[in-house]
Amino acid sequence: MTVLYFASLRDRLGLDRERYALTSPDATVATVLDALAERHDALREAIGAGAVIRAAVNQQFATPATPVAAGDEVAFFPPVTGG
Repeated sequence: MTVLYFASLRDRLGLDRERYALTSPDATVATVLDALAERHDALREAIGAGAVIRAAVNQQFATPATPVAAGDEVAFFPPVTGG
């Protein structure tokens, strides 16, 4: 799968995308995020600090329980505010 990072997550991690191989056929957005947090200290710190992280799967907003598959594109981003 392709994982995309946006805004402050991209800045913290120093990358905008990466490939991730699923390890479970029952993977969800939450399990992928947890696995990626094990890989990246900056992501683990963001989650641990209570950062709200939004997700999209194949360009559709997703919840932590949304299932993901090997060919999916999963994007993580902080909530966006503007004016």
